[in-house]
Amino acid sequence: MKKIYYLSTCSTCKKIMDSLNLDGFELQDIKSEPITKEQLKEMKELSGSYEALFSRRAKLYQEKGLKDVDLQEKDFEQYILEHYTFLKRPVIISNDEIFIGSSPKTKAALQEKFGK
Repeated sequence: MKKIYYLSTCSTCKKIMDSLNLDGFELQDIKSEPITKEQLKEMKELSGSYEALFSRRAKLYQEKGLKDVDLQEKDFEQYILEHYTFLKRPVIISNDEIFIGSSPKTKAALQEKFGK
């Protein structure tokens, strides 16, 4: 399976995706087509945890005061399913590999594997 979970209004997602060869990838805009519990479970199995998929940069993270809460795996799962902004983006899955977010290390790995 080759799939990209992204946000169409996110300029960082667009910039990353524009730099890659996306032939054969299925695209899912998580705002217009929310991720399912099954899709999130699949991402978790590849990444090792829900926390790895969770974005602490989301505005709602600050607004809800979550930095002062001791979040557990079930909490990360719940928040990601509750609102798309809590998913670290983009999430790119290629068979059994997963690339999460926009860190320099992740972008370099994506360029090496899928760069134009």
